[in-house]
Amino acid sequence: MLRPAMSQIIREGESYYAFVVAVARHAREIADYWADNGLPMEKKPVTASLEDFASGKVRVRDMVKIKGVDEEAQTRA
Repeated sequence: MLRPAMSQIIREGESYYAFVVAVARHAREIADYWADNGLPMEKKPVTASLEDFASGKVRVRDMVKIKGVDEEAQTRA
């Protein structure tokens, strides 16, 4: 897959920082899934994550919105 431009992946109103965090979280989920199911890594998890974002399968808002709020609420309780 060719590398798409950031402007093609990031939606209007989304920050680059949020995008990087979301890609990293999704890559970690992919790596954990492959490891838990004994699947071979056909490509690097970050590459797979970026491809998911570029194709529209995953969005930044899906990866960031709930996790940060839940983690913060648990640490305050």
